Amino acid sequence: MKIDEIRSKTDAELDFELDKAKKELFELRMKASTQSIQSPAEITNLRRGIARMNTILHERAIGLRGQEPR
Repeated sequence: MKIDEIRSKTDAELDFELDKAKKELFELRMKASTQSIQSPAEITNLRRGIARMNTILHERAIGLRGQEPR
C-alpha cells in the first residue's frame, strides 16, 4: 500500500487494515516455516506496509506534518 493511500484513510480504517495485515503476516510466516511460499518478498513488503501504517498513526497522535488526529 502506498503512503498516499494510507494518509487518505481514517484512523479507524487504518486500525482495521493494520490488524488485517498483522494476521496476514503471521499466516505468511507460518506458511513459510512449514512449506515453501511463492514469493518470500511478500513478507518484506507486508512488514514495510505495517511500518508505514504505524508511522502515520503515530504522526497523527503527536500532531506531526500538520495532520489532526482523526
